[in-house]
Amino acid sequence: MPDSESGSRVPRLPLEEAKAAADQAGVPDYMAELAIFQVLLNHPTLARALNDLLATMLWHGALDPRLRELAIMRIGWLTACDYEWTQHWRVACGLGVAADDLLGVRDWATHDGFGAAERAVLAATDDVVRDGAVSRQTWTTCERELGSNSAVLVELVTAIAAWRMIASILHSLVVPLERASPAGHRTVNRRAGRSAPRARRRRRRCPSR
Repeated sequence: MPDSESGSRVPRLPLEEAKAAADQAGVPDYMAELAIFQVLLNHPTLARALNDLLATMLWHGALDPRLRELAIMRIGWLTACDYEWTQHWRVACGLGVAADDLLGVRDWATHDGFGAAERAVLAATDDVVRDGAVSRQTWTTCERELGSNSAVLVELVTAIAAWRMIASILHSLVVPLERASPAGHRTVNRRAGRSAPRARRRRRRCPSR
């Protein structure tokens, strides 16, 4: 049944209960502090599988972390997924990605902070979100700009697909934002093609950690 306090469609486990479920499932304790895992841990086995998939790319990935985060931010923007946008704003800033580049994913074709590799990855992201697969032309560009390392190319497609799936899960389960979401970057509000007004008006900098 819906969680009347948070608005999520299934209950968010209380923190201690979520940590206990995480321990039993083999999910790191700190993940149980996130709203998405407090919801997903209603199904511990599935939560473990999703955590393992995402953690492999986040901590042991072959793809350049900057490129991964730009792709995730683009997914958050295209799908109007506030949770993904705010969480990965923080992750990307921690990796040293400039705030102007994070905002630049909104209209990446005109942002002058991106080179050929970023544009190839963002084009691939658009293809997958729009059509479900990377087009032949975009794939050729990715091969040229990212090199012939098959692991990188496989991970690129997997990362785009995985975080597109996460956006769908977040929307469908109505997972609420974390209370500590960065001020000023709380919404992507892209309905009907509108740009994110709060993000546009704020000074373009990453919050201090």
